[in-house]
Amino acid sequence: MLSSLLGSLLMPTFTNALPKIGETERAALESGTVGFEGCFFEGKADFARLAAIPAEQLTEEEQEFLQRRVPELCGMLDDFAIDEAHDLPVEVWHYLREHRFFGMIIPRAYGGLEFSHAAHAAVVTRIASVNIAAAVTVMVPNSLGPSELLVRYGTEAQKNHYLPRLARCADLPCFALTSAYAGSDAAAIPDIGVLTQREWNGAMTEGFALTFSKRYITLAPVATLVGLAFNAIDPTRPAGTQQLGITCALIPVPHPGLHIGARHRPMNSAFMNGPVQGEDVFIPLDWVIGGSHNIGRGWRMLMECLAAGRGISLPAIGAALQQTSLYVANGYARLRNQFGLPIQRFPSIAAPLAEMAIDLYATDSARRLTTSTLDQGEQPSVASAILKYHLTEAGRRAINHGMDILGGKAICAGPSNLLSTAYRHAPIAITVEGANILTRALIIFGQGAVRCHPYVLKEIQAVEQRNVIALGDAVLGHGGHLLHCFWGSLAHASRVGNVPPGFAHEARKIARLAAKFAFTTDICMGVLGGKLKRLELLSSRLGDALSHLYMACACLWRYAGQPEAELAPIVRGAIRHQIWLASEALHGLYDNVSNPVLRIAGKIALQGLSPIHRLRDSEKIAIADALGDTRVIRRLCPDIETPRAGGLRDLYDLLALAQELGETESQRLAGAIRELKTLEDIAATSSAQNALAFLRALYKVIQVDSFPADGAARPPHASESLRQ
Repeated sequence: MLSSLLGSLLMPTFTNALPKIGETERAALESGTVGFEGCFFEGKADFARLAAIPAEQLTEEEQEFLQRRVPELCGMLDDFAIDEAHDLPVEVWHYLREHRFFGMIIPRAYGGLEFSHAAHAAVVTRIASVNIAAAVTVMVPNSLGPSELLVRYGTEAQKNHYLPRLARCADLPCFALTSAYAGSDAAAIPDIGVLTQREWNGAMTEGFALTFSKRYITLAPVATLVGLAFNAIDPTRPAGTQQLGITCALIPVPHPGLHIGARHRPMNSAFMNGPVQGEDVFIPLDWVIGGSHNIGRGWRMLMECLAAGRGISLPAIGAALQQTSLYVANGYARLRNQFGLPIQRFPSIAAPLAEMAIDLYATDSARRLTTSTLDQGEQPSVASAILKYHLTEAGRRAINHGMDILGGKAICAGPSNLLSTAYRHAPIAITVEGANILTRALIIFGQGAVRCHPYVLKEIQAVEQRNVIALGDAVLGHGGHLLHCFWGSLAHASRVGNVPPGFAHEARKIARLAAKFAFTTDICMGVLGGKLKRLELLSSRLGDALSHLYMACACLWRYAGQPEAELAPIVRGAIRHQIWLASEALHGLYDNVSNPVLRIAGKIALQGLSPIHRLRDSEKIAIADALGDTRVIRRLCPDIETPRAGGLRDLYDLLALAQELGETESQRLAGAIRELKTLEDIAATSSAQNALAFLRALYKVIQVDSFPADGAARPPHASESLRQ
């Protein structure tokens, strides 16, 4: 009775206040599942639920592939040579095909490798640590595209025909979604397919006549199979009902009317990317993925795939950028000597190294947590969006720090450059699969608030169905939830489960912030209603708070499974930094609201929150010192592989020699290399047998490439004879 009365009274208000949801937005909201991130909307930190998520586990086959095939591939990659050639070497293409790198997600029944999400992510991360173009080439066939769509939605005939060909790379796929006039608003693609009948293989056949113009399509210039998204139209239907919706289809290459082969040059990268166009291209209905049953279901299919895929490939690229940047910057800073000291000893170098380390631990923990969740059969769409945004942004931050630390060494192009090619690639990961501006402003919180909140989706559905009883029930539950979060925000935050020893203080702060986040979410949605969707700067801050709470908890999850004492200061620093960022996001939100009710709510919500400080300078320097332990670097950067040649290979060889010498002797020799002596004379002052090899390797790493007028690279060691 109370629910019915309350629902009747509030139905007009809720109808006006709740955001209107279109069909394309509904498909995105209903895609995926709610994972651990949902507990923050409940106003609690459920560490018991977190602990129940198992650590990543790879099969023997996956481990063998990572330990054998991936290093073999990386040993064939020369970053500079690939960049100069604007393509992978023929032998690399052959190796990728031969060992089914393009079939990692395809089931074994069709000839694929059927790898877990964790193994798939690890392969991409390790390849990207030495060459981004090769990683992107491997990533795309295993990401959003024909393979995944076929596995999930294809007809048996389509699976039996295409999946074995894709697994052994008899076909190389691309997927054409983005149009010139529909980038971030991908659902508004103007490309059309008109339902018609034409003669096909000697018989009148029902199908679509397609007209489309796509761009930014990775692998398009070399693809033999094009996946295409278009708006299907049936002109025989009455006016207003002719739009059938977005539909996905497969087109083999070549095909009459289909035009591909030109190239885009995203940041002048070597991976294949280009436009795909078609004018009056006829395809039969059985080329629609899933057959005629799936006409108009393409957008939902794409969103369901993205709910998982967004958390794998591009986050793997971001993780690789972070690991490579930290490995390079830390190794270089420990052996590059200025003013009589290794440059790592200077606080202005130590601080960004520490920031890179804690950033890496937090974001990579979130990545591993999410892939583990995916491997449990979940599809956490909000967590995947968090990963896409924060891993790619962290990759950009890390490589910027690395460029600053290496200075002139980083900005001179050539075979011995350590970071510049990857530096150019960073904006690509930021831009694709939902540009980061869009992901932060609309997806993380906008989708999370509806998808993860325990009552909002129920209220929206009740209003849409005009069900006053369901609305009353949802509002009553929401009211109790708000009071619970209000109490937790002020006095007693709900915390469930245990955390690793020594981290109880951080866990309490996470629990308090979770309650304050949930209370703030409810107050903002209640006061602003549908306007919050348009106030992107406010919703972005709510998304930031959610993201940083998720990453802080991911650190605790990872450390609980790998409690390595040498990492404890970095783990604590990573958690504290994420807590500080979450707190700053909430403060920033309340600092920027004009509504008086929200200002009062802010004073209540932030009441009693003990001061949360950024890491102090002394703590950053201590973390930077900890990076001198090779075990710490191996734990933080486990996915670094060794390329065939180039600056990264030179540094790898140098650091191996330095480890043999020991820190004291290697740094003494590194300081002595500045003296006006030959390398042999300096080596003669050491009792170590490999002193000269170390000095030659150091000299090679310090030098940069120079180019004659004809543009050919002159290797840095060509002038080494001047020092001998």
